Amino acid sequence: MSTTKPLRLSVATPVVTMLPGAPAWERDGTIDDLARIAETADRLGYHHLTCSEHIGVPAKDVDRRGARYWDPLATFGYLAARTKRIRFATNVLVLPYHHPLEIAKRYGTLDVVSGGRVILGVGIGTLEEEFVVIGAPFDDRGARGDDALRALRASLSQSVPAYHGPYYSFDGLVVDPCAVQDRVPLWVGGRTLRSLRRAAALADGWCPFNVTPIQAQTWLGRVELPADFEVILSPAESLDPIGQPGRTQDVLAQTAAHGVTIISAKFAHQSVGGYLENLHALAEIGGAASCS
Repeated sequence: MSTTKPLRLSVATPVVTMLPGAPAWERDGTIDDLARIAETADRLGYHHLTCSEHIGVPAKDVDRRGARYWDPLATFGYLAARTKRIRFATNVLVLPYHHPLEIAKRYGTLDVVSGGRVILGVGIGTLEEEFVVIGAPFDDRGARGDDALRALRASLSQSVPAYHGPYYSFDGLVVDPCAVQDRVPLWVGGRTLRSLRRAAALADGWCPFNVTPIQAQTWLGRVELPADFEVILSPAESLDPIGQPGRTQDVLAQTAAHGVTIISAKFAHQSVGGYLENLHALAEIGGAASCS
């Protein structure tokens, strides 16, 4: 892993995902609230915003997984028009829902709209009921996802993409527009050592969920990583840069010491105003304004 990059900070975007235990204000949060957060994070130099994908969540899993998942493409399309430099990371798209060319076209268009600010975080998915409802194959989703990653790498930024694999095969088709970045970053989500191995073999970064920095460090020591590989992770505790700036600085340093290159910030907050204040305070502590 490259050690030349400074530690960067990102925003685990509120409102777009309603997980159990989220602050009450997020239930009624609006796109205007999101735009204020995006514009502030943009000015302060945060690296990226996030938005996840689920078409639907089985009712029996809502207490565990949450029910709300805003669509990343629509959300980021709006926020791209309200910002200038902050990047937009899908965290994550569920690969088996989509044909790779569908992702290449839709998110390639977003890359054009945003001026080359898209990061594609992807995963293989775990909610079988959701797969069944939309007619997506579930049992072979791991192998299918691996093939989709290879197809995406061959397709993004190519106006006439070509790929031939066990699940996806195409050529001779013009996809216009395509991504303007020479290499759209591909990150892999998940919560297992297998997801890290998939990321190291086929992508540019790993963005796990519900994985502690200590566990991440253990797994990172077991996998050979490519150069400039990104590890994106939230600290084990919510940050309080206003009330506990010293503790927050220590947590940032400890998290980075476990091999994390981009810290996804989550705050203890009770209002959109409080969230914005936390963004400012964390930027001062973490030096987000100097991040590239």
